[in-house]
Amino acid sequence: MTEAPAAGGPAPETEAVLPQPAGARARFADYLSLTKPGITALIVLVAVGGYVLASPSSINFLRLAWLGAFGWAASSGAAMLNHYLDRDLDARMRRTRHRPLPEARIVRSEPVAWAGTALAALGIGGAIVVLNPLTGLSIALGFVTYVVVYTVWLKRRSSWNIVVGGFAGSAPALAGSAAAIGSWTPGVLAFALLVFLWTPPHFWSLAIVLKDDYAAVGLPMLPRMNDLHRSGQTVVVSAALLVPATVLLGWMGPIAWPAFLALLALGVIFVLVASPLWTNPTRRSALRGFIYSGPYLLGVIAVVFANWMMVHAGFPPAI
Repeated sequence: MTEAPAAGGPAPETEAVLPQPAGARARFADYLSLTKPGITALIVLVAVGGYVLASPSSINFLRLAWLGAFGWAASSGAAMLNHYLDRDLDARMRRTRHRPLPEARIVRSEPVAWAGTALAALGIGGAIVVLNPLTGLSIALGFVTYVVVYTVWLKRRSSWNIVVGGFAGSAPALAGSAAAIGSWTPGVLAFALLVFLWTPPHFWSLAIVLKDDYAAVGLPMLPRMNDLHRSGQTVVVSAALLVPATVLLGWMGPIAWPAFLALLALGVIFVLVASPLWTNPTRRSALRGFIYSGPYLLGVIAVVFANWMMVHAGFPPAI
């Protein structure tokens, strides 16, 4: 906003004009933050990973571009609706109280809900029309799981919220497979399972770090809100499940042996990083697990991309 003119004459022209671009940039940044760009980018990468895993022999880059665009739209819309629906909780938590809606940097929240709904409709509808119905259905499954099942239904009621809600992160892999060949392949189903199993140790590690913040607003984000020791052990077990899930991916998918070894190493490292939580579930040890969990999933996706080149180069399958 511009300042009021000083008494005795109008404000200089620069005072009336220069703040406007800065304000416009700030408003754009606020709206962009509502789409959760980092999470949305990860969702798109999972979808692309599903595509290349389902179609190891050839890639139609136009279809891949459409998949990315529609996946971005639907994920951005889901994120905006999550911000809208959780604005009361966000205002009460230290981690989230400085978001645009709780701080009223975006005064009217209803347009956010409408924009999120429109983006989701564009992503789902566009995928159905331009790609195929199964791709749109896969995207819709992820959207409904995140917005309706997780945000509206389970988040405030059950510590199982993140387990069930984790399917929202797996659905993009299914969308990638559907966009590539019109069906869900066994290898992509195994990849989706791996992403699904990644979600609990990722978010539960963060929940241990922010235990008091979640408890203050009554969110049951840990398996045992009143038993931190048991929650820490649950994180370790959930991280350990990634190792057999990796073996399943190597067995069901077209995974070259170097890629399989890399995926296995990423999973074993995750277990080692999380293992201190078994006996010493401190915020510091939980933070280490959370910090590694992001690079772990990015590493998995990178290996899936590299695997496509290995398959073309003639590397034999792992299993």
